[in-house]
Amino acid sequence: MPENPFGQVLVALVTPFTADGEVDWPGVEKHIDSVITAGADGIVVSGTTGETSTLTDPEKLRLVEVARDVAAGRAKIIQGGGSNETAHAIELYKKSAHAADGVMIVTPYYNKPTQAGLLTHFRMVADATDLPVILYDIPGRTGVPIRYETILRAAKHPNIVAIKDAKGDFSEVSRVLNQTDLLYFSGDDANVLPHLAIGASGLIGVTANVAAAPYRTIVDAVNAGDLATATAQHRLLEPLVRAIMTHVPGTVAAKYVLHGLGRIGSPRVRLPLVGPEEAEAAVIEDELALVHDVAGADFKNFRPDRNAAAGGALPKVAGTTR
Repeated sequence: MPENPFGQVLVALVTPFTADGEVDWPGVEKHIDSVITAGADGIVVSGTTGETSTLTDPEKLRLVEVARDVAAGRAKIIQGGGSNETAHAIELYKKSAHAADGVMIVTPYYNKPTQAGLLTHFRMVADATDLPVILYDIPGRTGVPIRYETILRAAKHPNIVAIKDAKGDFSEVSRVLNQTDLLYFSGDDANVLPHLAIGASGLIGVTANVAAAPYRTIVDAVNAGDLATATAQHRLLEPLVRAIMTHVPGTVAAKYVLHGLGRIGSPRVRLPLVGPEEAEAAVIEDELALVHDVAGADFKNFRPDRNAAAGGALPKVAGTTR
């Protein structure tokens, strides 16, 4: 198994905003410190969960710098803000290199390139950085999967060392692990343990914003060959994962929950995302009522604020993702 330069419990970080939709920089620092303290050894900033589509490039660059400063060597920092324009992605990752420990390249979205186009995009971005690269395979959002043959070809690039898998094809994961030295990270919170069980190196999770400690326990248990402990934590996490990942976008639910726990100052998201509607909030809260014995997620004093979460914000400066 090749050396893992990213850590094993990576949080796909939400970006805390103020009530008017501006980045809450003290809130960002507090949240990063809290998830590292809870057991995360990697932070992905400006990814899907961080609302990359509505962040400006200066915000993305400051996020990676703030994360580096707060982590202070306790966790690896990954720049997740990609683009469906190759030149733009290259520029962003070059500007992030002084503060990041790695980059995550999402499959170009909306323009639906061919597999040859994907491979060219990945190679050109990887050529432009000396940092280790994670490819992000999430066809449900991008419209295009990274096919097995393309993964094998991309794996030959010296800087491309890992994949975040949100495709859920476990047989393909096994094939790739057999045929390459790529590290795999689970990108599906419900399937973290199954991914680890077949050889994944870790996870990049949304629910870990709320409860990173159980994922630390799962990873450590798998590393020690203790499937019973890992399975017990997996089962305890199930209703929390369902609450975060099932009813509204994960970012929306994670912020709603974090705010209700008093861990971020506002549940605000940026348009076109909006907070949960009444019926959605009610279902999320019903799921949370089933959560028990999850380290770092005590819902006895959970105080959700549906009014604060309602709607979405228009920031003062438009985002720069194409």
